[in-house]
Amino acid sequence: MLRTFIFAKLNLIEKMDLTQEEWAEQLKNDDNAFLLDVRTPEEVEEGYIPNSTNIDIYLGQEFLDEVEKLDKDKNFYVYCRSGNRSGQACAILKSLGIDNAYNLEGGFMNWEGEVAE
Repeated sequence: MLRTFIFAKLNLIEKMDLTQEEWAEQLKNDDNAFLLDVRTPEEVEEGYIPNSTNIDIYLGQEFLDEVEKLDKDKNFYVYCRSGNRSGQACAILKSLGIDNAYNLEGGFMNWEGEVAE
């Protein structure tokens, strides 16, 4: 039973991970997109994907409070530096009732698209 539960959770996580190409293409064609950067302010200073909103996942409860204010009907495209924190953020979003959250595999450090500074 536990093995089945864990396997189901892993499948859920895999489905929200998109390659750089998939993420960029899906984002480009999505009129209902919300771009969420969960990196620290120091990381954001190094550059960010245009039109993204930064909410640092390390803020803990404040992160949850800010996410709760967001429109849950949006499609969330989430990124961090490497893809780990954004994967965690996607799981948090799903637990808060946001069904469409997509993690950028490899994160910002592998991003080949447009960058703002």
